[in-house]
Amino acid sequence: MVRNVIRTVMDEQGRTDDSNINLQESTREKLKKFDHLRGRDVRTGEFWDLVVITAADEEQKEAYELQISEKRRRNELPLGIPYHVFADPPGPKIGNGGSTLYSLKRLEEKYGQKLRGFKVIMIHAGGYSQRLPNASALGKIFTALPVGNPIYQMLELKLAMYIDFPLHMKPGVLVTCADDIELYSISNTEHIVFDKPGFTALAHPSPISVGTTHGVFVLEPEEESQVCEIEYRSCNCFLHKPSISNMYERGAVCKGFSAGNSEFVYTDSTYYFDCATGTELLNLLKDIGPLSCEIDAYGDFLQALGPGATSSYTENTVNVTKEESSLVEVRQKIFSWLKGTPLNVILLNNSKFYHVGTTQEYLFHFTEDQDLRAELGLIPDAFSICPCEASGKAAVCVMHSILQPSCTVGPGTVIEYSRIGSRVTIGRRSIISSCWIDDGQCLPSGVFMHSLSVNVDGMTGFVTVMLGIEDNLKRSVTSLSDLNKLQLFGTSLVKCLDHWGLGAESLKFTDVSSSLSLWNARLFPLCSDQRSSFTISLEMMSSVYNTSSFKCPKDLKFLSLQEILQCKNLEEMLKFRNKLFDDICQKKSGCN
Repeated sequence: MVRNVIRTVMDEQGRTDDSNINLQESTREKLKKFDHLRGRDVRTGEFWDLVVITAADEEQKEAYELQISEKRRRNELPLGIPYHVFADPPGPKIGNGGSTLYSLKRLEEKYGQKLRGFKVIMIHAGGYSQRLPNASALGKIFTALPVGNPIYQMLELKLAMYIDFPLHMKPGVLVTCADDIELYSISNTEHIVFDKPGFTALAHPSPISVGTTHGVFVLEPEEESQVCEIEYRSCNCFLHKPSISNMYERGAVCKGFSAGNSEFVYTDSTYYFDCATGTELLNLLKDIGPLSCEIDAYGDFLQALGPGATSSYTENTVNVTKEESSLVEVRQKIFSWLKGTPLNVILLNNSKFYHVGTTQEYLFHFTEDQDLRAELGLIPDAFSICPCEASGKAAVCVMHSILQPSCTVGPGTVIEYSRIGSRVTIGRRSIISSCWIDDGQCLPSGVFMHSLSVNVDGMTGFVTVMLGIEDNLKRSVTSLSDLNKLQLFGTSLVKCLDHWGLGAESLKFTDVSSSLSLWNARLFPLCSDQRSSFTISLEMMSSVYNTSSFKCPKDLKFLSLQEILQCKNLEEMLKFRNKLFDDICQKKSGCN
C-alpha cells in the first residue's frame, strides 16, 4: 500500500521558492539566538542542562575536552552548564548504541535521581573518521564550517539548530550524531515539542533511493489533515536501510499531491527519549552486562519500537561492519526490553538532512551545494585573511587561514587552519588542512594534505598526510602480494613505492593482524618542523603525478595514520591554530 499525505513543500525540482525562503529565515533565526547565548551564563530552562559528547577512547576524550575548554575560554559556547565527554570503555567497539547506554550509566552515577529532571543533549562523536581524515585527530564534532565569526564548528551548529528544543521538552535525552546537519522550518505559531513517553524521532521527507541508506519510518494510517510544515504522528515500525521493494511492501512510501504525486519516504536523523525510557535502557545494560559487540543507536533501538515491530531484524547482519558472535543475542535482549515502547515521529515537511562525513560530501557541500550555501549562509572566506584572487573565485572555501595575495586556489577546493605562502598554486577539488606551505609551491588537483604534530621518542615532530581525494583508507588486503589492489593518488600503491625507491617491506604495516590498508601503512614521513613536513610529502606526491623519481633520505622515518593518531600532540596542533587566530584578529583589526 502507498500512503498519501498532503504536501506543498516539494515541487518537481524538489522544493518551492516559499519553502526555500522559510528554511533560510528559520536557520538564520536559530543562528542569531545561539550567538546571543555564546559566552554568557544561560538561565535555567533556556538551554540544555547537560551537553554530552561521546568519544571512542580516553585519548579522543582528552582531545575533545581540550578543545571544549578552549572554546569556553574564548566565549564561543554558552556558559554555566556542564559539558561532559564520555569515552567508550576499553575493549571491543560498542557502536553509538553502546555509547548511549554507557553514557547514561555515567550520568546516573554522577547525578543520581537529579538526572530525571535534566534535559540532556547527547552527541555521538566517537570513531576516527577514516572517510574524512582531516577530522580524525581532533574529531568530527570539531569540523570547521564556513559560517560565523569566529567560525562555527559542528558542535556549535548542532547546538544552534536545536536551540529551541529545550524550551518545549520534558526532561529526557536528545540523541544525535556529529557529522550531519538538519535544517527545518515551522510556522511562528508552532514549536517542536518532545513531551510523549517512549521515543520521539524527527522525520524528513526524502527520495526513496535515500531510504536505502538510512532509517525509514512506517507511519500509522491517518486521515488526510490540513497542510502544515510539522505533523505529529505515531509510527507503526522502523526500517533500517531497507530495500526499495521492502519500503513498498511495508507501506513506508508516501505520495505528495503538489508534486505530481511524486513518491517519497520519511527518513531518520535525531531522536528523543523520556526519563522512564532512559531507566529502561539502564536496566537493559545491566541485563546485557559488559558489551562485546557494536550496537546501533538507530537500527538496533528503533527497530524494536512500535506495534508493527518484529524480532526478525535481530538476525539480519547485512549492514553490520563486523559481526560478533554475541550480536544476535544482544539484539534479542534489546528487542525484549524495548518491545511495546511507543515510537512517535515529528514530520518536518520543510526540512533538509545533510551528511558531511566523507571527503566527497565535504567538498560538495562547502563548495558546490548552492542550497546549503543559501540556507546556512555559508561564505567563501570565513574568518580568514584571503586575497581577492582566491575568495573571488566561484566554489572556493577558505576557513581560519591566512593566504598571501599572490597565491592561486582552484575551484572546488577547501582550505582550513593553514598558512599559504606567496605564489603558491593549489589545484581543483583539494582539501588542505592545518598546513604551512612555503612560497612558490605547486599542488596538483584532487589531493588531500593534512599536517599533524606528534610525540615520538620524547620529541615533537610533524607529519603531513598525503592522499588522493578518491583514495579509500578502509579498503584492505590480506597479504603483501595484493598491494597492487590498494590505490594511492588514484594509482597502484606498488607504483608509488617504485617512484620513491621503496619496497613493500618498507611499509611495515601496523596492526597487521587485521588487514593491510592505507590506514595502517607507514607511508607518511616524520620531520622536525611543520613546513619541511609539508614540503617532503609534496615532493613525494609530485613524483607520482609527474612520473618521476624521488630519493627518500635513508634516515627518514615513516608513520601510518593509525600511529599518528596514537601519538598525536594535541597541544602543538591547537597552538598552531591559536596563533593563526591571533594573527587573523590582528590583521583584521589593522584593516578596520
